[in-house]
Amino acid sequence: MDITAYNVYSKYLKEKFGEKVYKLPISLPITCPNRDGCIGTGGCIYCGDEGGSFENLSNTLSVKQQVEKNRAYIQRRYKANKFISYFQSFTNTYLPLEDFKKYVEESIVDGVVGISISTRPDCVNDEYLDYLSYIKDKYNLEITIELGLQTVNYHTLKKINRGHTLAEFIDAVIRNKRYGIRTCAHLILNLPWDDMDDTIENAKILSALGVEEVKLHALYIVDGTTLGEMYRRGEISLISKEEYKERVITFLEYLDKNIIVQRIIGRAPEENSLFVNWNESWWKIRDEIVLEMTERGIYQGKNCNYLNGRALKI
Repeated sequence: MDITAYNVYSKYLKEKFGEKVYKLPISLPITCPNRDGCIGTGGCIYCGDEGGSFENLSNTLSVKQQVEKNRAYIQRRYKANKFISYFQSFTNTYLPLEDFKKYVEESIVDGVVGISISTRPDCVNDEYLDYLSYIKDKYNLEITIELGLQTVNYHTLKKINRGHTLAEFIDAVIRNKRYGIRTCAHLILNLPWDDMDDTIENAKILSALGVEEVKLHALYIVDGTTLGEMYRRGEISLISKEEYKERVITFLEYLDKNIIVQRIIGRAPEENSLFVNWNESWWKIRDEIVLEMTERGIYQGKNCNYLNGRALKI
């Protein structure tokens, strides 16, 4: 589907690298600081044992084995030549620095043009960024840190047991920029405690900070999690698909037009899940959003008019 309603990630990659680029997911045997007692226990109330990496290869394989196996499969299927090594599950900078360096260097194989690293805003510091900046320059790679923010509403962050507030996210983005590292912010637009005002503020904060990329998710509920138990007991309710679509459209309206949008809804595992994407395919919902934006004359950045002294009349 031809998408012009927003700044599509695949188009950005193709323009930058001259051809389509594919991600090679990597899973490490790691955890998070709000799971192991460093800042909390139990993890985020929605997070299952896989930490968002339900399609990854086993982390019993080495990083190099995972990368090479995924690369070979994608090369055969799509005739691909360029790749991004994607450290996907849990908190990948919540590792001793020397171990982190070892894993990153193992992921740099032939055809890799970039590295994406998923982590938390409170697990980004200058030592890791200094190393990533060195790797970026040494191998001429594009390096992106994917920060799990989920919402700018710090009251909701507390309810979902994130273990950090908005301040840590702002600090991490500023530090990334200082070292020439890109930021991709992850947001969940249908958290039960958020409303449309939070949706708009999400877009405004990312735009004001100059975040380079964003990835939107619809909340899915995994059986056996704290959120799953709340859902079973009827303590929370989720918005309709139509309301989610409206939140995505409004978010994009207020988002700076230059921010790359990696996705507007994600795939989710149906196994052991109590709620997934309103029982519809992610691509169908995506296409409905794009079609509605086109029909209504809405596009990314249409209402991004709130920066640089909006109230001043010159």
